[in-house]
Amino acid sequence: MNIIRKWRTLRILKHYPIPFDIWLEVTKNLPLIQARPVSERARIRLLATLFIHKKTFTGAAGLKVTPEMAVTVAAQACVAILHLGLNSYDGWIEVILYPGAFQIKRDVTDENGVVHSQTRGLSGESWSRGPVIFSWQDIKHDSQQPYRGHNVVIHEFAHKLDMLSGRANGMPPLHPDMSLQEWTETLTAAWQGLLRDLAAHKHTYLDPYAATNPAEFFAVLSEYFFTTPEALKQHNAHLFEQLQAYYRQSPPDLEAFHNKHYA
Repeated sequence: MNIIRKWRTLRILKHYPIPFDIWLEVTKNLPLIQARPVSERARIRLLATLFIHKKTFTGAAGLKVTPEMAVTVAAQACVAILHLGLNSYDGWIEVILYPGAFQIKRDVTDENGVVHSQTRGLSGESWSRGPVIFSWQDIKHDSQQPYRGHNVVIHEFAHKLDMLSGRANGMPPLHPDMSLQEWTETLTAAWQGLLRDLAAHKHTYLDPYAATNPAEFFAVLSEYFFTTPEALKQHNAHLFEQLQAYYRQSPPDLEAFHNKHYA
């Protein structure tokens, strides 16, 4: 970090911190934050402060974005980059919040080559070098009532990390000490295994949505890694180790924490 950038960062942290009362009020209902040690919660608050300062939050369909909403998104987004750094989210500036599921219309080509116009309701979407879009209703549900493998904020920001390589393909830029071959072989084998199980109508540990494509596979894996890491480790230790090496952390088991403190 050069001297000017460091000065700007310190200035933001000194003059524009997230008010402590808002931080406490929001995060007391976020197991993803509360399950962390005090030192990590403090670092997440610093990262979230910088995130909010660098990004623009926009309400859509009549929604007014409050400071509490911005903190809810920023805090959870910064869990994923706790040891990666805020520059992992460079290259785009806007977070858009809808009150609920938002409608996206796209042209879809069927197996006969016929193009159909299709409208879908989404809870989140990430655009390459563009905004991250969320349903606020889904953020609240996933954030305060965690369910194994479900956190829309983690999911969409995993896409943003994936896109750092140029496009979302399940291959984010790896650290120098990581093996590209090992990452590729581990995730490919697990994804193909999921496809085989679904084709055979077998019960799958992972959300079937993970089979959509390698990009969605990585995003769904990230949700499991941050919400129920111990269960993911038991299901596939090699997958867990690759995510652990990439995110540079071993997150607490959110499912177990929630059952102990919130149930």
